[in-house]
Amino acid sequence: MLIPSLNTAQPKLVVFDFDGTLAANKQPLEQLMAVKLAQLLERMAVGITSVDGLPNLLKMVARLPASAGFANLYLLPASGGALYRYRDGGWDKVYEETIPDTEARTIERALREGAESTGFIDLATEAWGKRVVRRGAEVALLALGADAPFSEKYAWDPEKTRRRALLRAVADRLPNGFHAYIGGTATIAVTKAGIDKAYGLRQLCARLAIPEQDALYIGDELYEEGNDEPVLDTNAQALAVRSPADTARAIVSLLAAS
Repeated sequence: MLIPSLNTAQPKLVVFDFDGTLAANKQPLEQLMAVKLAQLLERMAVGITSVDGLPNLLKMVARLPASAGFANLYLLPASGGALYRYRDGGWDKVYEETIPDTEARTIERALREGAESTGFIDLATEAWGKRVVRRGAEVALLALGADAPFSEKYAWDPEKTRRRALLRAVADRLPNGFHAYIGGTATIAVTKAGIDKAYGLRQLCARLAIPEQDALYIGDELYEEGNDEPVLDTNAQALAVRSPADTARAIVSLLAAS
């Protein structure tokens, strides 16, 4: 259920998208957001999900204060394809869905062929890092490379027209059992069918024994073809935001109600 504001019962679990929701794309938490998240962790369980793998997600949340309640924090990298919890000073893997090497190679071929068929990407030219990467539960095509500046990625496809065309071209080349989606500003990602942010939210709810309806998901792409869209198929509440500033206001409302 998509709601315009926090006007329902206090959730027991809040799951945040990262890029564009908790922080600007591919940027760490701002200090004020880190403080607010730490305050929220004192009151309830918090999940953070991202299309990125665990190493990048850890870098993004590194600004949380050392005194934060990490025991209440759960990380869901690869769009929910894995789950990590904090224990004894480190991050323990609860589960990780993986794509076998032979299938990953098939996906990589579909990504490369799809990219070349559109004419938008010349894979033979130099890029900002790797263009095709494996992240355990997903394989991703990064149009400009893994280390491309956000300004370049945004300028490459501000209206999503290129990514939509890439999505269709890749999906047409994938075998059954896999799902392609727009994973970021210049990214197309592929996972096993059913492994997405809704899967991650359901897994976390089940492991914490929290009913889905008592969970709240906050994201900036809760719309058709957005990478938060699968969450709308769960029973969780969903709050659409447009920026980290909107998210900060939502956290203030959650803190005031608790």
